Amino acid sequence: MTAETSQTLDRGLRVLKLLADTDHGLTVTELSHKLGVNRTVVYRLLATLEQHALVRRDLGGRARVGLGVLRLGRQVHPLVREAAMPALRSLAEDIGATAHLTLVDGAEALAVAVVEPSWTDYHVAYRAGFRHPLDRGAAGKAILAARQRAADDPGYTLTHGELEAGACGAAAPLLGVTGVEGSVGVVMLAEVVPERIGSRVMDAAREVAEALR
Repeated sequence: MTAETSQTLDRGLRVLKLLADTDHGLTVTELSHKLGVNRTVVYRLLATLEQHALVRRDLGGRARVGLGVLRLGRQVHPLVREAAMPALRSLAEDIGATAHLTLVDGAEALAVAVVEPSWTDYHVAYRAGFRHPLDRGAAGKAILAARQRAADDPGYTLTHGELEAGACGAAAPLLGVTGVEGSVGVVMLAEVVPERIGSRVMDAAREVAEALR
């Protein structure tokens, strides 16, 4: 801690991070041990965070992340989109296909940034805000595959005609970005996605991940 920082705010943020890392919530005693402070301090921190709906406590007294975090999270999309745009533009121009950044939103894949190539005669129209189930399309399937794979072997996913007849997709997951689960991909009108595009999509996913760290 430096003279310019707030110890109380620091502890409150640490509480949120600890709660975000567990599916089952934490008790006051558990938080007290993890933070290295007494229970009275934890009670005060939780009470303050509850007032802002950032934390909720169940009937058993376990604290969990509150719905107020979702309202803050909605403001993250513009920041993520801005950071991803250079890599998406490069990908779209190199491949001549529509490039996109897709993030997880519940059980759906949500396109938050889309770049269309400038030099092609035609390309797939794909808009920011487009949603589809995670288990359909390359973008969602790449995310699901990343949950099963080792971090150093992300791979990529190819699909054909799952979201739009005649359209193929290739996508690779974002890795190593705390709090962000998503993928970078392209969609094109073709019978088959050329194999070389897979490695290019993986490179773009790594570029976006670096920009977000």
